[in-house]
Amino acid sequence: MRRFVFAGIIALIAISLRAQDTSNIAIKDEIADVKGALEGLNESFLEVKSIVEALKKIKISGYLQPQYQLADQNGISSFAGGNFPANAKSRFAVRRGRVKVNYDNTLTQYVLQIDVTQSGVGIKDAYVSIREPWLNSFSLTGGVFDRPFGFEISYSSSSRETPERTRLFQTLFPGERELGAKIEFNQEDGPLSFLILKAGLFNGTGPTAAENDNNKDFIGRVGVSLPFEEINLAVDAGASAYIGKVRSVTRYVYEYNGSSAMKVDSSSVNIGGSFKRTYIGGDVQLYYDLPFLGGFSLRGEYIQGTQPGTSSSNSFYNSTDSKAGLFSRKFNGYYINYIQNIGDANQLVVKYDVFDPNTDVEGDQIGVKSSNLAAADIKYNTLGIGWIHHWDSNVKLILYYDIVKNEKVNAASTGSLASFKDDIKDNVLTFRIQYKF
Repeated sequence: MRRFVFAGIIALIAISLRAQDTSNIAIKDEIADVKGALEGLNESFLEVKSIVEALKKIKISGYLQPQYQLADQNGISSFAGGNFPANAKSRFAVRRGRVKVNYDNTLTQYVLQIDVTQSGVGIKDAYVSIREPWLNSFSLTGGVFDRPFGFEISYSSSSRETPERTRLFQTLFPGERELGAKIEFNQEDGPLSFLILKAGLFNGTGPTAAENDNNKDFIGRVGVSLPFEEINLAVDAGASAYIGKVRSVTRYVYEYNGSSAMKVDSSSVNIGGSFKRTYIGGDVQLYYDLPFLGGFSLRGEYIQGTQPGTSSSNSFYNSTDSKAGLFSRKFNGYYINYIQNIGDANQLVVKYDVFDPNTDVEGDQIGVKSSNLAAADIKYNTLGIGWIHHWDSNVKLILYYDIVKNEKVNAASTGSLASFKDDIKDNVLTFRIQYKF
């Protein structure tokens, strides 16, 4: 009997151990399944993490500027957003519709910005920038980007208090951008953090035109930033230079002869010859916080130099512009801009600018027979008065009035110059809404 009991106990123990082994195998299988699932989740997480990290480097921004404008009369030529149609003195327009993509990888950047308006779609920025990792102070940029000259060019249209840049800058630097490469020194921390240096070589044909000669233009700026925190004052200043050349496609080159006329040089060696385009400028920006009233800024900029153009235009010259000759003019111009903050949401803006495209002549010399002086030689000054209301962090409203005065030409002037015997009625009122994100 005892044998049977002992054998039964042994059998039960064996069955129990076998069941335990089977259970352990099942548990091990379950653990393996859970482990596999966790590893799969981990791989998925790492994939999502890498995507998120890449997306964090992409910054998308933009702004839209719908506006209404009213001019003194139909069909005026204007620097307040372009000329008016021949039969209209009022218009609605989308002045700018920008979308900007910036992939920022700490030491490298890719930037693409487009502009979408009723006129179509155009490229504004397309460049790459590489920053060295040792001093973290020097960078190299190549592509289409702002010309490194002065202050007003690089001051964004979304931040600028006036609807447009001055006549001076629109004439010398249409489109603000250029195709080329630049080196920049900008030390974020350190003994030279107050200093900014920019220098580059460019095609000299404008932001969208292809190169048409072997000339390359140098553009550079030396800037300083000086804070005086103890008296709530900050001063920024800079000096800029543009040294370039343009190619003449004809033998006819006109320069001032010292006696009230533009004299022509028709030597055959002028065909394909290079003629200088040089600008020298200085700029100052002062920022101060007035007690009780609020902060204000006072900005000014002056430029002088030699500008090649045509008989009818003093704008940025391209060798494909004219087959009728190159006109080389000495010019100067400046602006003064005062912005006063009023409370937290409002700003008063007063701006005065002057552009003299031919400093060698006066108004009464323009229009004289055989002088070769035309509308492109007329001096202008513009007084702008505006009010800005910041609706919220994204929206601002701008009401701005341009009062434009032109130099009066010789009383004997005829043809297209006859209307400039008096001041042209070309003032413009602008109301703009801007949404920025």
